Amino acid sequence: MNNGVLLIGGGGHASVLLEILIEQKINVLGYVSPYLASNQTIFSKYHWYQSDENIMQFDKSKIKLVNGIGSLPGNTFRADFYNKYKEFGYTFETLVSKDTNISRYAILEEGVQVMCGAIIQAGTSIGYNSIVNTGAIVDHDCSIGSHNHIAPGTTISGQVISQTNVHFGTGSSIIQSINVNENVVVGAGVTITKDVDMNTICYPSRIFKKAID
Repeated sequence: MNNGVLLIGGGGHASVLLEILIEQKINVLGYVSPYLASNQTIFSKYHWYQSDENIMQFDKSKIKLVNGIGSLPGNTFRADFYNKYKEFGYTFETLVSKDTNISRYAILEEGVQVMCGAIIQAGTSIGYNSIVNTGAIVDHDCSIGSHNHIAPGTTISGQVISQTNVHFGTGSSIIQSINVNENVVVGAGVTITKDVDMNTICYPSRIFKKAID
């Protein structure tokens, strides 16, 4: 029996998730954050739990957690939280905006979040606790690893494979059949045309135009 969800976080990412939860009429038991939520317009009627310790008062067999911690390049806090509470036996809600286009032949693992305007094509799998953010496109037969963040406006072509802890920056593009290893940051606007080794940061190229005399 599911009595509702507990939202983790009170920042911008959490507020977007909360709106999805409201639209889908999912019972929100409150939110957990060390600080009062930044957007009190949407959070005002929900109970505020100030400590992670409050989570343990909820029966793990009756609720699900929604990971509203934002994903930043090189920051593992979101993944660390997920792993910690999975070890405690909690389950994470998979949350999909109604304004998406997701193939019935795509696979979304536990805790995946798909935001408004995203497209996920047939044969693609999205690993647990990953975010497919606003307007991102993941084409056919991709295998996206766990704890990935596909930032707004990213385009991932067909048959791309990514490993754990990959951040695809806003507006980045990855051509078909590329392998992206673990702990990689693809910078905003970068186009990836060859495989990426683990622990790599991909910076955008810098073009300097010489002034004309």
